[in-house]
Amino acid sequence: MGRFGHALRSGAGVLALVIGSAAAAQSNLPPPEAAETPSSTASEPTSGGEIVVTGSRIRRDPLSQEQPITFVDQEDIAKTGLNSVNDVLQRLPSAGGGLNGKFNNSGNFGNPPDGGGVGAGAAEIDLRYLGSKRTLVLVDGLRFVNASSASGVPGSVDLNAIPESMIERVEVLQDGASAIYGSDAIAGVVNIITKTRQKGLIASAQLGGYDDGDGFSQNYQLSWGNGGDGATQIVVGGNYVKQSPISSRDRAISRFPNPFLTTCDDPAGGCSSGTLNGRVIVFPSVDPREDITLINALPPGVTPTPADYRAFTNADRFNFAPYNFILTPLERMGAFANVKQELGADLNLRAKLVWNRRKSKNQAAPLPLFVGPDAGNGNLLDRISIDSTNQFNPFGVTLESGFNLDGTPNGNTANYAFIGRRVVEGGPRRYNQTVKTLYGTATLDGKFGLMGREWFWDVNGLYGRNKAKQTVLGNINAANLALALGPDADCTGACVPFNIFGGAGSITQEMLDFVSFTQRDRSQQKLWGFSANVSGSIATLPGGDLGIALGYEHRDYKGRFDPDPTVAAGLGSDIPALPTRGGYNVDEFYGEVNAPLLADRPFFELLELNGAARYSDYSRSGSTATFKGGINWKPVSDLRLRGSYSEGFRAPTIGELFGTPSRFDQELNDPCSADQNPTGQIATNCATLGVPVGYQQNNPQLSVLTSGNENLKPEKSKGWNFGAVYSPGFLPRFSIEANYYNIKIKDAIFAAAGDILARCVATLDPIACAAVTRTATGQIAQISGILDNVNGINTEGLDLNIAYRTAPASWGTLGLTLNNTFLFNYDVIVPTADGTAKISREGTEQGSPDQAFPKHKAIGIIDWAGQNVGLTLTGRYIKSVRESQADNKLNSRFYTDVQLRFTAPAFADNFGFALGVNNLFDKDPPGCVTCGLNNYDPGTYDVPGRYLYARATVKM
Repeated sequence: MGRFGHALRSGAGVLALVIGSAAAAQSNLPPPEAAETPSSTASEPTSGGEIVVTGSRIRRDPLSQEQPITFVDQEDIAKTGLNSVNDVLQRLPSAGGGLNGKFNNSGNFGNPPDGGGVGAGAAEIDLRYLGSKRTLVLVDGLRFVNASSASGVPGSVDLNAIPESMIERVEVLQDGASAIYGSDAIAGVVNIITKTRQKGLIASAQLGGYDDGDGFSQNYQLSWGNGGDGATQIVVGGNYVKQSPISSRDRAISRFPNPFLTTCDDPAGGCSSGTLNGRVIVFPSVDPREDITLINALPPGVTPTPADYRAFTNADRFNFAPYNFILTPLERMGAFANVKQELGADLNLRAKLVWNRRKSKNQAAPLPLFVGPDAGNGNLLDRISIDSTNQFNPFGVTLESGFNLDGTPNGNTANYAFIGRRVVEGGPRRYNQTVKTLYGTATLDGKFGLMGREWFWDVNGLYGRNKAKQTVLGNINAANLALALGPDADCTGACVPFNIFGGAGSITQEMLDFVSFTQRDRSQQKLWGFSANVSGSIATLPGGDLGIALGYEHRDYKGRFDPDPTVAAGLGSDIPALPTRGGYNVDEFYGEVNAPLLADRPFFELLELNGAARYSDYSRSGSTATFKGGINWKPVSDLRLRGSYSEGFRAPTIGELFGTPSRFDQELNDPCSADQNPTGQIATNCATLGVPVGYQQNNPQLSVLTSGNENLKPEKSKGWNFGAVYSPGFLPRFSIEANYYNIKIKDAIFAAAGDILARCVATLDPIACAAVTRTATGQIAQISGILDNVNGINTEGLDLNIAYRTAPASWGTLGLTLNNTFLFNYDVIVPTADGTAKISREGTEQGSPDQAFPKHKAIGIIDWAGQNVGLTLTGRYIKSVRESQADNKLNSRFYTDVQLRFTAPAFADNFGFALGVNNLFDKDPPGCVTCGLNNYDPGTYDVPGRYLYARATVKM
């Protein structure tokens, strides 16, 4: 880069670190358009300017924030250059990640233990590291339908289903709100406010890509409104987004299964036993060498002999990493319409319709075909015996599993443990999803006078449906494979004997045609609901009007997942799954009150109390009541102090309740494996568990049995939030805000296989060890990961936000923001035979499933706006973490983004052009040994590479 480039990089980095850095110009004060576009469908501002802001249904001054809310509007999103609102929200310091386009999970890992499936191609938001299911997503104050990705029944919203062109702004409430909105709002609420008024046409086109020459993206947004001045107000629009993939082979960090590998012949391991030339583990009675592989691949039709084999070494393992995506391809097309019709002076009819289609893809290495007792498939592949008369069997004896295909003992003694063969002849496994979303709402609202006071009412109906289809190429029918590996005499008709022993290239197309099949999966979720609300004031207190809100809500959820019939029959060679179907409904009543006790008095510029209560009756989870109370005090006009106590509630999702048994191939290190160098008490405990000396874990991925549980109870939480906002009168347009949060969840729904395995080996805890099944050779055949209300979560931290903007001048304005989140504590409480144990997550990387818990994240912006030009410099800081399952530190990262903008108001009313670079200094993510794929945490760090983009915008 040279001396100038080095100085530029250092100077910009120091400046951004000192002043702050942010993903967007997010603010803790509402943008000016908040008064025109309130956060509830039926929330027109009154003459006094009061509106409904996220976190309450009572109208108030939008500047009177008694709760910690972050606002991200259209301009903020545009300044990031990102193609999804989800990616913008995941950069908030309070966000813990969630699914996004950097997750390539499909057949690589199977179905995580939450019943929701892998969520391939979906985008989610997670606040406070509590999981996306504990963050409620609303659209104009109403619930949105949950996701579908044809792999399960998720309990979270897919933000990819919401067209960006319809978004006016996003309000993020960083406080529990179950008493206001019901289930799921334990960590907070994301309320997407849509455009209800727009004059004319707004169109934008953005093109981008990585300087490595890949990851090309297109983003086209269009919206039009009739001005919104008459009785009929219309806003319509659409968008088209296309993201091209980045192959894992094209980034150094992801070319091998371990970030620090350059070869599979490394004690660190990570490469697969599903090798090109096969790995065969037999008992000495078959071959005294026991663990062997072919010396060289043999031509098709040639049967190997024992002389063609040699001892297996790590160098023979298969590097599956280059076949994956480090950024998955995606194509989204969406449209929306927002209509308001005034039916009278105090009566309005509103309707919203959203349609979206997503096409996404994932890719994995060619199928690792594992058979034998140690294979860990959980189906008949583990019970296959390879007959001595099979023309490709090189050993002259039947390789016995000891079982019939139906699982019953066959009376014979097992003489082999494992055969692994990478079916490269079939090409990579390819997963193609198509997801269609339809969502509509209708609202009738108005106001009336009662006892000299204004009251507002609204009645809402909503319907949402998500339908997903997935096609999978590269799977094998286990029943056909068993027939093709059995006696040649039984392989007749269409059957073709299968050569699992011949090495790469020995499987012919005829063999593949008989054993392979195209997998077709489907899933669907539906939501319909009805709600009615009324709000107003009933008395005047010394500080203002005593406001109340009352309401009723009914919701009905249905969901289903239908895997391919071959997979459902237990005959797939990839991830097993069974059909899932279920539903539930809920009736809720709520009440809310806001009591301004004092105002405009010494030491009591304002003092108000607020409270809310909600009663929920679930058809599957019983009934519960939640409460929230808070205080908002301004001792002087420059200082606001606030605090709240909230009770949270999360009902189990359809997937958690009704999810059928499946498998999660989780990347876990067995502490008893020789490559982990077990010593001392660990070595002693491994011997007690029956693990032989010198045992080596076959594969980095261990089979975890996943399943829902109809006996699950709802999660419950208690949260405390205390904050202060200081806006000094002597420094206009400056504010500093601090918010402390403390959340405790009990009966948390969990299935933590990694913690179970570690606790079993470290302490021989009988509860943990009962969930771990080992074979006679010491290999882990399965870890039980069935969901239960077994854990607790305690977390606390501090948000610290600073904002300042200069007064308008001839040179423009300069804005500075700094948003920080400090994670003080994050404890997972797990059961043991003696009671409970505490796992501290703060400052660690959990590993598969990937989740970092940095103690500090910072995000801010330096934004200069001139008359017709603007410049934005952003940076993002993530403090270092250490892997909890490996001795590896993920060093801190500081990303820098820059954007230059030009406008030409005289052309087409308003023409804008922007050029930007994200990750200006090409910072790679830190390497992670235990992360699930591509050797880094995709929910925390950027894709390696410098992203460049250009955008043009026209307003007419």
